[in-house]
Amino acid sequence: MAKIKTIYICQSCGGTSAKWQGQCPSCQAWNTLEEGLPEVSSNTRFQGLAQSLPRQKLSAISAEDLPRLSTSVEEFDRVLGGVVLLGGDPGIGKSTLLLQALAEMSASGMNALYSSGEESAAQIALRAKRIALDAHQLEVLAEIQLEKLLSIMDTVKPQVLVVDSIQTLYSEVLSSAPGSVAQVRECAAQLTRAAKSSGICVLMVGHVTKDGHLAGPRVLEHIVDTVLYFEGDTHSSFRLVRSIKNRFGAVNELGVFAMTEKGLRGVANPSAIFLSQHAEMVPGACVLVTQEGSRPLLVEIQALVDTAHIPNPRRLAVWA
Repeated sequence: MAKIKTIYICQSCGGTSAKWQGQCPSCQAWNTLEEGLPEVSSNTRFQGLAQSLPRQKLSAISAEDLPRLSTSVEEFDRVLGGVVLLGGDPGIGKSTLLLQALAEMSASGMNALYSSGEESAAQIALRAKRIALDAHQLEVLAEIQLEKLLSIMDTVKPQVLVVDSIQTLYSEVLSSAPGSVAQVRECAAQLTRAAKSSGICVLMVGHVTKDGHLAGPRVLEHIVDTVLYFEGDTHSSFRLVRSIKNRFGAVNELGVFAMTEKGLRGVANPSAIFLSQHAEMVPGACVLVTQEGSRPLLVEIQALVDTAHIPNPRRLAVWA
């Protein structure tokens, strides 16, 4: 495949340059040039995806609800929808949760494909064995080249595809390294186009920065249908999957999981993990009712006061 020559595009004025420069030659702004692709004619790269449809009256468009696919993991179903981007800290359990969900879906007869660029097929098999997962029907692929993955999608036509993670994919048409802004943007955009044109449900795993935000360009969150954050304290066995954006459901939905030796398990009664079992009322503790999405929760707040040995007393909040 012939490599398409890339250009550098100013993110401020849209001007272009044949090579990277610190200053945009058009608007003179500094550090705004990023690698991108030149505009191409409609009969080359995205011909199959860019076919225009005739204008229609909104009232004439069929808006029937399509049947939703279930992962058989109730807490995960609560927050899902469409092309999904799942972000979380390293080691929080993103790969484990998705592997469990795809194993359940493949066992129910769905055609599911797990594509990993961070682990080999043997490592994925070891994880499934470690958590005693019945995944003999699940297909696994270790691939980091976007064009090969798109070709396999077109051939296999899975109902559900997991890409773990989007930062490991690279496209041959770009010369930058995997994980760069240009690569992440291009790979995510092409996967989203392929998903919407074929009806495949795609779940992409995204890395997060030290501030807890999804790494990569902000456009990554805009092009997908659902953005989920996987949260949890390293000193606690409980994990929260929070829906930040969902074009097919309610936002701010919350799924609660407990990490066990057999993987992640849904918590049917989340209020129980926030409450201490007191036989009677105790000083410094109170229970309040809050709501996360469509789920009401009982949360206990405990206050502990101690003598300060510094001029300015501190207030600390800890979630347990």
